[in-house]
Amino acid sequence: MIQKGMRFIALFFCLFLIACDEGETPAPDAQNETQNVKPAQVEEPSEPIEQPAEPPPPPPPPKMILEEVGFDTLPDWGSDNFKTFIPAFQKSCEKVNKIPSDRAFGPLEQAGTYGDWQKMCKKFESTNQNVQTFFETHFTPYMVRADEDPIGLFTGYYEASLKGSHTRTDVYNTPLHKRPDDLVMVNLGEFREELKGQRIAGRVKGGNLKPYENREDIVNGDWPHNDEVLVWVDDAVDAFFVQIQGSGIVTLNDGSTMRIGYAGQNGHPYYAIGRELIKREHLTKENVSMQSIRAWLSDNPDHADEVMNTNRSYVFFREINGAGPIGAQGVALTAGRSLAVDRTKISYGIPIWVDIEKPVEEANDICRMMIAQDTGGAIIGAVRGDVFWGYGAIAEDMVGKMKSKGRYWVLLPNRN
Repeated sequence: MIQKGMRFIALFFCLFLIACDEGETPAPDAQNETQNVKPAQVEEPSEPIEQPAEPPPPPPPPKMILEEVGFDTLPDWGSDNFKTFIPAFQKSCEKVNKIPSDRAFGPLEQAGTYGDWQKMCKKFESTNQNVQTFFETHFTPYMVRADEDPIGLFTGYYEASLKGSHTRTDVYNTPLHKRPDDLVMVNLGEFREELKGQRIAGRVKGGNLKPYENREDIVNGDWPHNDEVLVWVDDAVDAFFVQIQGSGIVTLNDGSTMRIGYAGQNGHPYYAIGRELIKREHLTKENVSMQSIRAWLSDNPDHADEVMNTNRSYVFFREINGAGPIGAQGVALTAGRSLAVDRTKISYGIPIWVDIEKPVEEANDICRMMIAQDTGGAIIGAVRGDVFWGYGAIAEDMVGKMKSKGRYWVLLPNRN
């Protein structure tokens, strides 16, 4: 996504894009040993050797299915005042208006072209209708299913809070690195239409793109750019979690603040350390949360680095001046309105009506309009979303506990 910006990428296709090294030729001695074995010296087995059965291929991922419905089927349609949705939609329109009008609006055939959306954005700016009436007049809702299942997982993310310094001290000694100059990030969708939304990253060596150092290499200083530090923070666990969130606000030791955001990623796939702690039987599926993960890392400092390094992904940061954080669409995110989605399924800028179980006991179910403005390494699937909750202790608490079931409807412009 923000690593998110980013949250931030299906990387396994690199073998198809990158030229591979040729297999090494055996040394002359090895060749001779092979060639000197005569057929008479090879003992035939008395019985045929049974070959191990090949494992069955993995099942295909669920197919995304859209079902056209009426607005009267949307839960609590009419209950949203749209106050904070309006500026969020306008921000997306600014990006949409810069794309060639004849280009397809992402992977959904029903979404039409950017020209269709540019017309809607223009109408939205000039309409005298209220927002609800505008969408009822110009858009059609479609329920989204993964195969036949409309229920999916919804999580949350936020703008993290850290303490830091521009210079290294005994207290501030954990670096957050700038994006290095030799990091090459590749949008595979620019090379193959069927790979839209998939990315790889690495470093060019000898004309070939090679994998970049993993998280363990970088945090241990075993890479060429250990001096490229954006800011030093006082807590390695906070540094790890801001990598997951993709953005944060650093309160500096001189009293000023610094907003940081996603600038790049090392190309290694994201792996949730909560899953690792469950596998090691330190946590369970029932009690795993951001809060319980933080507590375990704090209580087990001798093993914290090892566990955090099971996630090989590393995010690089930049300073952001002005509104933020910035999502993958390139717009400042809006708390409670911006949704991170699977970019291979849903395009940025699409309004989405959500029906999500309450993330914490004291909250209410979430029925409102959101907009696809971000993505993330763990956001995969037709019915999968990550809600941006903003900044502060309440947002952090909401995010840490949110593992909600939900469903959603994409709103696509009428084209008649």
